[in-house]
Amino acid sequence: MKDARGSSDLSLWAKLSLLAGSGLIRSLASTWRYRVIGGERLGKLRAKRTPIVFALWHGQMLPLLWHHRGQGVAVLVSEHKDGEVIARILQSMGYGLIRGSTSRGAGRALLGLVRTLKDGNDVAVTPDGPRGPRHRFAPGAAVAAHRADAPILATVAHVDRFWQLRTWDGFMIPKPFARITVAYGEPSLVAASSPREAAEHAARLEALMNDVEKVAAS
Repeated sequence: MKDARGSSDLSLWAKLSLLAGSGLIRSLASTWRYRVIGGERLGKLRAKRTPIVFALWHGQMLPLLWHHRGQGVAVLVSEHKDGEVIARILQSMGYGLIRGSTSRGAGRALLGLVRTLKDGNDVAVTPDGPRGPRHRFAPGAAVAAHRADAPILATVAHVDRFWQLRTWDGFMIPKPFARITVAYGEPSLVAASSPREAAEHAARLEALMNDVEKVAAS
């Protein structure tokens, strides 16, 4: 049930900003129906006040960010040209901000992630962002989790009906009254003796996210 939409002069986040400003996203999201798989895994981490690295695919951000809104999670926001737009959207949804990305400001981003986690706060990253390849796990999140000794929680969304943009990430916008399944994987610590060794966990974490996605779709 995919409906592709071409690009225009406005960037993706500029379009979403306009929608958010008019209240259309909130109106649309209020009709979405969620079910959760593996919620007890998140619950146990929260009960222990364990800082979490939420790992989510870039194209699934909208339904996942809506589901976790107002929980004080800090999100890694790229410093590309759309960064200020997405930052405003995230702040309006109750998220904190960490600036930087794997392609620009990587060192600043890593330090921000580690500092936020060591302060006891959750973070969310899109390991295939900001430019892809789609569903490929870049090592930055694994390195940050290793340095902060924080578990990575694979977090995926399956949407039964949606519009899909013609962007590199196949960005999904759930349709009205869509059924959305949010699934969490087993929390995964990155056991390594060095940042380089931690980065080698990327392939394992990518496979974990793919496995959780299959569970969400079942």
